[in-house]
Amino acid sequence: MKRQQLLLLILAFGVFSILNTEMGIIGILPMAAEMYHVDIVQAGMLVSMFALGVAIAGPTMPLLFSRFNRKRVMLLVLGVFTFCNALAVVASDFQLLLVLRVVPAFFHPVYCALAFSVAAASVAPEDAPRAVASINMGVAAGMVVGVPISNVLAATFDFSAAMVFFAGVTGLMFLLTMAFVPDLPVTQPMRYGAQLSVLKRPPVWLAIVAVICLNGSIFGVYNYLADYLQKVAALPGELIAALLLVYGLLNICGSYLGGNLLARCPSVTVRLFPLCTIALYCLLFVGGGKLLPLLAALIVAWGILGGINANINQYLLACVASDAPDFSNGLFLTAANLGCMAGTMISGFFIRSLGLPFVVCGGLLLAAAALLLTKFVHCRADEQQATDYLIGS
Repeated sequence: MKRQQLLLLILAFGVFSILNTEMGIIGILPMAAEMYHVDIVQAGMLVSMFALGVAIAGPTMPLLFSRFNRKRVMLLVLGVFTFCNALAVVASDFQLLLVLRVVPAFFHPVYCALAFSVAAASVAPEDAPRAVASINMGVAAGMVVGVPISNVLAATFDFSAAMVFFAGVTGLMFLLTMAFVPDLPVTQPMRYGAQLSVLKRPPVWLAIVAVICLNGSIFGVYNYLADYLQKVAALPGELIAALLLVYGLLNICGSYLGGNLLARCPSVTVRLFPLCTIALYCLLFVGGGKLLPLLAALIVAWGILGGINANINQYLLACVASDAPDFSNGLFLTAANLGCMAGTMISGFFIRSLGLPFVVCGGLLLAAAALLLTKFVHCRADEQQATDYLIGS
């Protein structure tokens, strides 16, 4: 039992280290823009290009590596992340920094898919949902907790200090994986054709587009939050870091809440979510940059919605591709990161065209599209199907 708990803990922190590298850069985009003499939208490419790499690799890389020893594959991925993060510490050119962000992005879905699979296989079938939930917490933490940490490090020291943090976390997980994760050979390689056949189903494509819009509606605006708080709300750096931390912690809470809501009333949860997002952005546009109490309250609600969003995204694809869990995990990662990339680009367009206060327009546009799409996605509250999906993943 202790071995299983240790394994789950390492996998959860491993996922955290991977997601921390991807999303932690959000908290220091203004510093990156200043250091490399680019504007904030160009700096946003450090997020959007990473997301594009994950989106491209999501359906293919986990399948490609599925035949190899899982521990060795995890070490390979963590090694690539550590090496690229370490080089990013001394990168003197923005294009080089961008390359060092894109390369590990292609290995990102490999580790995440393996973490879900190994966690589920490490316990009895009836305990698999609980084991997978622990990995989901690592995902939620990695997506947002690294943002305020990197922001504090960059503000206290410099931009490279945040890169050292990214490299240190992945390097530590490399050592822990080498020392404590047992050898994990693959005894029954998955059949590629059976996994790919789910793409013949129209509901799968509908769910993919819905996930793109849902994730884009949240992260397309959130990716510019640090700059918004600094330039529109005119908040000091310490308060910005505190609000980002609040968002991150509530995102984790929202992830837990989202799982419970989807178990009890999935259709209502999925269909109300875009409406709540639209209402939040309308309030942010009207008074978020002027009234600090309102801004703080909106960030609290935003953090909770962000956590619920991640659960909804995974749930939608679980419903329509439960018989191909490995591939559907890849599709989930692809759709979510395409949404992050598209949302960042669309919100960036509104920033350049109308100004930073109009960043919410990108989120509003995607949330409205998600509202229309989720009306046609069939959400099934089938407990056995959800259990089968979690065990298979």
